[in-house]
Amino acid sequence: MKITLLGAGAWGTALAIAFADKHAVTLWSREEDVAAELLVGRENRRFFPGYRLPESVSVSTDFTATVADAELLIIATPIAGLRPTVERLKALACVTPVLWVCKGFEAGSGKLPHQVVGEVLGKDVCCGALSGPSFAEEVAAGQPTAVALAASDPAFAREAARQLHTARLRIYANDDLVGVEVGGAVKNVLAIATGVCDGLGLGLNSRAALMTRGLAEIARLGMALGADRQTFMGLAGMGDLILTCTGDLSRNRRVGLALAQDKSLPQILGELGHVAEGVYTAREVDRLSKDLAVDMPISAAVAAVLDGRLTAARAVEQLMARDPREELA
Repeated sequence: MKITLLGAGAWGTALAIAFADKHAVTLWSREEDVAAELLVGRENRRFFPGYRLPESVSVSTDFTATVADAELLIIATPIAGLRPTVERLKALACVTPVLWVCKGFEAGSGKLPHQVVGEVLGKDVCCGALSGPSFAEEVAAGQPTAVALAASDPAFAREAARQLHTARLRIYANDDLVGVEVGGAVKNVLAIATGVCDGLGLGLNSRAALMTRGLAEIARLGMALGADRQTFMGLAGMGDLILTCTGDLSRNRRVGLALAQDKSLPQILGELGHVAEGVYTAREVDRLSKDLAVDMPISAAVAAVLDGRLTAARAVEQLMARDPREELA
């Protein structure tokens, strides 16, 4: 199959490496210097250093040509780049199936990725999300990974999962697109909370409690949006939450660790050098949960810390002071 990856950041590069042995892959970059470096040295030193791009992978900055030649498009931009990318696809009257790997709610609109894509491209284009417990570095290194491929069309989800499945990247079909996207979005917010917990030295008991109660928050919001509760017990729910909250490669967890040291958010993001989606998603989750009357105290605390309304230590104190309630209520 001819696959075009739209976006030559860490994820675009990692997936190009992962799919190169099985498919004809083109990696599109909007940055001329990144494309030139990939063509000459076969390494993405700017966004993903240390991993060699196979010679079989084509690299291009010609958006129109790479889209026209593809049988499957995978958008590998941050969520902020999703709408501009699909608007370019709409301008080309593109009907090629589309997947995306971005996670979060669109800033301002609060829309999930599939809502953005549907709003721009309509309902006639087959589309879906690729999400689950996966660090780009480990995917590129060929370390065993399992993720979910979710689409509203179950037949498309199954066929796309079958086509993309490799010996090292196991892909499971799922028809709960809302649930998979909510899990992928909110776990980033909770990873910030877990980073704060670890940074304050609150112990492993606290971390386990925080993650477990955080999963309950994810499920409550997802179900309010129409998701299946069972989805949150799978790869895109519990699986992604565990990885992002505990893995040292997690950017969002690193944000939390730095907040616990009372560093300012601009300083943290400057030192990080990459997008941490949970920073932007936290505000949208907090607003949405209030609009839907969904109880999400951990997410609300993260949003308050990021906005400077609470210190990390004070946020923990407020969470611990909440009245007890039934666990599964």
